[in-house]
Amino acid sequence: MQKSNNRKLSLCQTLNLITVLLSPGCLSSKHFQSSRKAEGVEGTQMQSQLHFINEWASWGGWSVCSRSCGGGASVRTRTCITRNLVGGPCPGDTRQYKICNTKECEVGSVDFRELQCKAFNDRPLVAGNRYHWMTFHGGSDPCELSCLAIGHNFYYNFGRVLDGTPCQSEQGTVCVNRKCNRPGCDLIFGSQQREDACMVCGGHNSTCLYHRNVYHSNGQNNGLFGYSEVTMIPAGATHIKVTDNSNNYLALQNGRSQFVINGNWKISVPGEYSVAGTKLLYRRSADTWESFEVSGPTQEDLHIMVLSTDKNSGIEYEYWLPPDSYALHHGRSQLRLPQHTDNYLPFEPSTISSTTTTTTTTTHQPAVKPPFWGHCGKCRRVRGKGERHRQYCQKDFVFRAKVLEKVYHGQETRFDVQIIHTYRNRYRMEHREFLWAPNKCDCPYLEVGHQYILMLRRHINYERTLNRILLDEDSYVQPYRAREDSLLRPLEGLCGNRGTRT
Repeated sequence: MQKSNNRKLSLCQTLNLITVLLSPGCLSSKHFQSSRKAEGVEGTQMQSQLHFINEWASWGGWSVCSRSCGGGASVRTRTCITRNLVGGPCPGDTRQYKICNTKECEVGSVDFRELQCKAFNDRPLVAGNRYHWMTFHGGSDPCELSCLAIGHNFYYNFGRVLDGTPCQSEQGTVCVNRKCNRPGCDLIFGSQQREDACMVCGGHNSTCLYHRNVYHSNGQNNGLFGYSEVTMIPAGATHIKVTDNSNNYLALQNGRSQFVINGNWKISVPGEYSVAGTKLLYRRSADTWESFEVSGPTQEDLHIMVLSTDKNSGIEYEYWLPPDSYALHHGRSQLRLPQHTDNYLPFEPSTISSTTTTTTTTTHQPAVKPPFWGHCGKCRRVRGKGERHRQYCQKDFVFRAKVLEKVYHGQETRFDVQIIHTYRNRYRMEHREFLWAPNKCDCPYLEVGHQYILMLRRHINYERTLNRILLDEDSYVQPYRAREDSLLRPLEGLCGNRGTRT
């Protein structure tokens, strides 16, 4: 009997066993062998039956959405195919729900829960009385339709709400089959699919690249009290996070250099803001900590600014970009080399920081003019409202910069500048750039250590071996003053951030 130690004995087999134990001579060996044979047949039949398991049939089609806009619910069903009566039911649910028609409803549309309450207007209720109804938000069950009788002090529960009605208890959840559920990124309720950092449903962060950096200032801001640009975050960025822990204030400009948060010397209220086609969450604690968080993807460039009032311990920022965009904005351009990378620490002209703690200090010597200059003549002065308007829209770069160094190369002059603020630019700019003047006549004249407003164009030679920011003699160049900055701000809406190509 050891072979059947895991199988239950039938009543007949049990009686036979007792009989054998009590009267070994009463049962013939033939009868005992037939019993064993019957038991073997029964076990073989059970084993062959276990080869057939119960399984689900394919899902049926999705039902009509419960809403035409604003996010409704749709359901589909499946059937368990029973092949084995002793195998148990199929694992899982017979119904599956998903979000549908997620486009926003038109402005002024009636709330979905409110609409369900209004459906009971003028219907006889208790003792034939008729009422008009509105949503009651104090019900005990968020997936029950609780409606308040208008003009009266009671509410009535009309049963469960329609599938797809937003829950009142938790944001982002929807009532489906009497329960608050949160859909996965594939819009199916109960799904475990989640978006990765690249905003790909069920992805593995393989379609975008991560960028992180820290902005520092030397604490004195070189005498600049006010707004400074921390970084420009390109359009298409996802999962943006900017944090600061100082007495300064983070500020934000959109792609048109218009302030969205903490601009124009006014401190904004923390909360959610609409910017660049997505939502930004601005947090600020009671002490000095504050942050920007954007899920993205952004539809335009964002300029992270800082309103400096004190020493800065470091502003951390991070985001993810598609590979093409990452290569464009963080790759080394072979056309405009040599140039500085975004590891440069703004407002520290003599210090270039690498990713380690090591710093290198260089001392810039005054530029020495070559002994022979040829014919230069008088420099042309470009200024005035007309030139300001015309060049703002026509030039490729409009920015504020500080001149750090001037070097003569052959028949050209090269200026090493630190970009402080960009008003508009058609192409990517680093924190540090080289400007090239195709002469050695100091036209236009830029003095080392001073700040200027510049409107310049991009120059690519015929062989496409050079990609430069060109400082023409007729370029708009003005020393930086607060008034000049105020005259440029209204021009943002004149031709847009990117302008029209010339």
